[in-house]
Amino acid sequence: MLVDGSVPKVRDVVSGGEHVAFRPPPAPTEAVAAEPLPLSVVHEDNDLLVIDKPSGRVVHPAAGHRSGTVLNALLHHCPQLEALPRGGIVHRLDKETSGLMAVAKTRRAHQSLVEQLQARTVKRRYLALVCGRLIAGGEVNAPIGRHSHDRKRMAVRDGGKTAVTRYRIARRFSAHTLLNVDLETGRTHQIRVHLAHIGHPVFGDPVYGGRFRAVAGVAPQVQDELRAFGRQALHAAELSLSHPDTREACSWRAEPPDDLRRLLELIERIESGDG
Repeated sequence: MLVDGSVPKVRDVVSGGEHVAFRPPPAPTEAVAAEPLPLSVVHEDNDLLVIDKPSGRVVHPAAGHRSGTVLNALLHHCPQLEALPRGGIVHRLDKETSGLMAVAKTRRAHQSLVEQLQARTVKRRYLALVCGRLIAGGEVNAPIGRHSHDRKRMAVRDGGKTAVTRYRIARRFSAHTLLNVDLETGRTHQIRVHLAHIGHPVFGDPVYGGRFRAVAGVAPQVQDELRAFGRQALHAAELSLSHPDTREACSWRAEPPDDLRRLLELIERIESGDG
């Protein structure tokens, strides 16, 4: 629910005349079938589940993806999640983005995680390989909304929702930069949109990255290896939050998946002159 375009806090008081936008609840989770799919569990207790999502897997069933999703796998792993909104999933990753996701296992935990996300106290750090050579870290503070012509895309635009992305350099290459990216907000496609907005799209991003950028001086077969990566080079590497029951500060880390690790090794070979 939004009140005058913003997520309300419990203590907010309305005076009348506000514009309230309400999204109908999702279809009952009972309609989603449990499926015995691989699920990489990083942490699990009575209240909380943290998983490492592979690239290529959709989080929620939708048109064209009625099965094979993270939710299908979660319901098989933990059937009681069918009683929770969205199966306990409180934040999402794009289909081709890999990495850490938190899932609530109880209603109390679900409420706690939603409140932490609204308060922006959940910390999410991503590893992103971008096109071009950045000189220094920085911040992108630019509103994001639906693209004016393509409703499947997002864009930096007036009237969009507040979005803040901070990044710092992990490693520079001659034609690429590896970044650590921190989200203050969690808008759809935020990292991809913001980095493209400053002229450094995420490597391999088919939506916001434009055409493949050939690397000067690199052999054609190596260019083909780079082009074959096939997804945005974006990985949710670190997740920090307060445990919904104990309030203890918790942090988890997931190493880059094999395809991203091989891509980085290929770029390192190019840098060393072996490409």
